[in-house]
Amino acid sequence: MEQNKSRNNQGKKAGLIGIIANLLLASGKLVAGILAGATSIIADALNNFSDGLSAVVTTVGFKLAQKPADSDHPYGHARFEYVASLIVAIMVLFVGFELIKSSIEKIIAPQAIEFSYLAVAILGASIIAKFLLFLYNGRAAKKINSETLKATSIDCRNDVIVTTSVLIAVLIERFTGWKIDGFMGLAVALFIIFSGIKLTLETVSPILGKKNNESLKAEILEKIKEYPIVIGYHDLMIHDYGPGISFCSIHFEIDKNHDPLYVHELIDKFEREFLAKGTNLTVHYDPVVTDSPKLNRLKELVLSVLTSNDPRLSLHDFRSIPCDGFTKVFFDVPLPEDMAGRESGIKEAIDSALNALGEEKYSAEITFDSVAFN
Repeated sequence: MEQNKSRNNQGKKAGLIGIIANLLLASGKLVAGILAGATSIIADALNNFSDGLSAVVTTVGFKLAQKPADSDHPYGHARFEYVASLIVAIMVLFVGFELIKSSIEKIIAPQAIEFSYLAVAILGASIIAKFLLFLYNGRAAKKINSETLKATSIDCRNDVIVTTSVLIAVLIERFTGWKIDGFMGLAVALFIIFSGIKLTLETVSPILGKKNNESLKAEILEKIKEYPIVIGYHDLMIHDYGPGISFCSIHFEIDKNHDPLYVHELIDKFEREFLAKGTNLTVHYDPVVTDSPKLNRLKELVLSVLTSNDPRLSLHDFRSIPCDGFTKVFFDVPLPEDMAGRESGIKEAIDSALNALGEEKYSAEITFDSVAFN
């Protein structure tokens, strides 16, 4: 909890710095753009105003994300950070479309830019300031693992590119007379829209529920190695409720001959170790038979049929139940997405291989899982 509080405080600090810096830059560029009559400079100023508003949203997002869990939101409010990022993305897109309109008007009816050393100085200072913000936000994002600050850092880098382009347009018109201000403004607008679309996609992904956190997944799997009684795992699901807030579940396959009380204590220990790090982890215990030669032989046969169909296929939770006149063999198969539709063919191949043994009649009961969790 203390770690999340420190993380949010660092995020709010970065947001406040962004607010002040962007408002100062936007004001200076707006004055310079109006004096020079340069649409591209005014467009860049509006982009900075948008960045300032984005920083406000980011700061508020980190503030709201600090709210503790309550009866209506038992998993906390950390996802406010994702909501803040989505609002920022929408604002960026709005500014970009407005700039397209004004830039096209300038292309249709071009006007000369009044060259000003003040404008050049402001643009130069802006490039330096944005580059420093790019470095600051990038380091802060890495330090607290924040997608919001990472997006802010990338946006600052983009601003360096955009403002450099605007400065080039001003200098080209000064020394060549070519009126490319409207075209440069259009390029700036398209660049802003592209950044907005990219940011929207990155923000929507965790809200919709993106795939497992790979670093946390690797940490869990590495910890399993310290528990030799675990002979297999499956159905590892990681639910993201905001940066640093994860709820996970996993199934452990353990020899049924182990004392259940001993197994229960080890599973509790495993869960407590992750809870101490802020991850709520629930382990489901699957007892499996390991000392039946017949069952092991059937398992090896089924596995060979699966891998002959596709080397990526595997199985878990293998067990059998005798029925009236035949034996049911139960197991789960993680199925890659590109193999969807081949389930019936896989079952037929396994049934055929089992019954070819000539020992008794078999029927495979297969549950096809998502490979993403296995």
